[in-house]
Amino acid sequence: MKKLSVADAATHFGVSKEAIHNRVRRGSLQSVIENGVKMVLIDPSSPQTKSRKKTLHVETDDRYYKLLEEQNTQLQKKIEKLENETRSLRDQKEAMLIQEREKIERIYKEKDEQLKNILTTLSAKLMLTPPSQEEIIEENEEALDAEIEPFFEDSEVISLKKYLKKQKFSEKKSKKILKQFKKIAKKDDRITILGNKYYIDIRKYDYSDLIK
Repeated sequence: MKKLSVADAATHFGVSKEAIHNRVRRGSLQSVIENGVKMVLIDPSSPQTKSRKKTLHVETDDRYYKLLEEQNTQLQKKIEKLENETRSLRDQKEAMLIQEREKIERIYKEKDEQLKNILTTLSAKLMLTPPSQEEIIEENEEALDAEIEPFFEDSEVISLKKYLKKQKFSEKKSKKILKQFKKIAKKDDRITILGNKYYIDIRKYDYSDLIK
């Protein structure tokens, strides 16, 4: 076996020094370290034509690997771009949802204030005691829901109180369910809180874990 430096081996095979290092790493060429210098072992009996063919094969492999690396880099950039676009769209959607919720809360508050004023005025004219806040909400729950529910497109949103009433649960069971909702309402995305009322989307979500 003949020992050549990496540079000489590259000249011998007509390739770059990097290609020689790649061959050594892949095991197609053997090497030894002498005095801190890497020496490549060459079989002088090997015909030059075979060396050339092997060189072409290795060069083709190198070009192939390089092409794969470039394609991988391009794909990674596209993935990062798509992730950024997705993140941006998600942020926009969240912002829109927040704006819609705030809009609904304002409508709810305005309607509630209007109803309170109307009922208070009527009570004063009839020399009646103004109704309490709970009585106002109870008497006008249907009107408030009619104003709010159309904002939830493609959904079947209903107030929790209205839903429990439709299910004809006992008063004891209704209070128990309401207590469970209050406990996790702020942490559960299935529940929408407007003012002091809870709304559920019975078409989109399953509430069997809370309504038992």
